[in-house]
Amino acid sequence: MSFDNNSFYDDNSTKNWQPQPTPMEDRRRRHTGKWITAIVILGLLALAVTGTVHLVRDVGVTLNRSDNGFLLTIGTQPPQTASAPAEQPQTAKEAESPVQAETPAQEQKAAAELPQLTITQSPAGVPTVAADEEGALSLQEIYRRCIGSVVSIATVTPSGKASGTGIIMSADGYVITNHHVIKNAQAVSVLTSDSQEYAASVVGSDETSDLAVLKVEADGLQAAEFGDSSVLQVGDSVAAIGDPLGTALRGTMTDGIVSAINRDLTVNDRTMSLIQTNAALNNGNSGGPLINCYGQVIGINTMKMGNFYSSSTTVEGIGFAIPIDTAKPIIDELIEKGYVSGRPAIGIDGETLPATYRIYYRLPQGIYVTRVYQNSDAAAKGVSEGDIITAINGVSVTTMEQLNRVKNQYTAGDTITLTIYRGGVSSDVEIILMDRANA
Repeated sequence: MSFDNNSFYDDNSTKNWQPQPTPMEDRRRRHTGKWITAIVILGLLALAVTGTVHLVRDVGVTLNRSDNGFLLTIGTQPPQTASAPAEQPQTAKEAESPVQAETPAQEQKAAAELPQLTITQSPAGVPTVAADEEGALSLQEIYRRCIGSVVSIATVTPSGKASGTGIIMSADGYVITNHHVIKNAQAVSVLTSDSQEYAASVVGSDETSDLAVLKVEADGLQAAEFGDSSVLQVGDSVAAIGDPLGTALRGTMTDGIVSAINRDLTVNDRTMSLIQTNAALNNGNSGGPLINCYGQVIGINTMKMGNFYSSSTTVEGIGFAIPIDTAKPIIDELIEKGYVSGRPAIGIDGETLPATYRIYYRLPQGIYVTRVYQNSDAAAKGVSEGDIITAINGVSVTTMEQLNRVKNQYTAGDTITLTIYRGGVSSDVEIILMDRANA
């Protein structure tokens, strides 16, 4: 019996028969395919890594730590050789001038370079500056010599505008005036005699002495010459230049004599030793010069008596100036530090206890404490808001003026005794006065 070779295949089989691989051959082929695929993937990964390395090197990806976490920075960088240092190269200027902290010697040198008020002896060399003294100038000569050193000062305050007078102390723009002229000023401007106007900054100010120093950005200003106020005698001729009643009358000159020297005058809570003069002074003259017959500034005009004693009596010819010898150390310290050290302070704010309040609550006369400064010894010793101060060192005080008058007899660092009334009980508390500059 014979068979057709094609009878072994069904209708779906190919007639061109190929021999089928054995199971071993099939596994070998699949294994080879996997190796080829792995090699291809590894090659692609190598190319990707190489590209990333070049990206980091050429573009510059850095991770820096900051106060708020980490900061990723991306930026182009020039290619560097393998020997290039990691740090940025220092410029020649930086290498020659490294930044260093100032040594004490350098600080002293910087302080020494600040201008100081210089007092010049009178040409006569004798302790008198009368108008008929040899070498004395006429009033016209005094005016021509001094007007260039006198400036008008205008301020803007929360309550409006105010004005006063100032004295040019140095050619580089230091100007002297009164503290009350620039008190509470939000902006200050200086107008020179040649009508040049400058914005001014307050270098330092001292309420106790009523002195202040301003600074304008200018060079070549005409500085005043300051004379020796310690040689003044009653009857010496003087002149005043300033802006009575404002800039509309700026540059006004008046003359007179020294009416008294070392005149102690209490203003608010402070006592000042002043020169008294009958040279006419008015509101606006404050901060201007009182000048001797040689054209030297021997005083800084600060106030007139006006209606100081009586609201119904007109007072004329009683004006006062701060002696330049008294002002010099204060001005020098204001320029150096911006304040005057050693001014005593209790470390409290207070107000006079109103009589109606005191009577209604059956409280003693004294100063009602409205605030205690936390860095003061008064706070450390337990003085608190609501206390009533009735005495200092056994001296009864009923107003802030009286309290400050007693307190100002001491200096910062002195120990005083406060008598405090609280809750129906009075007790004594010893405190160390603090420096007002730190209050």
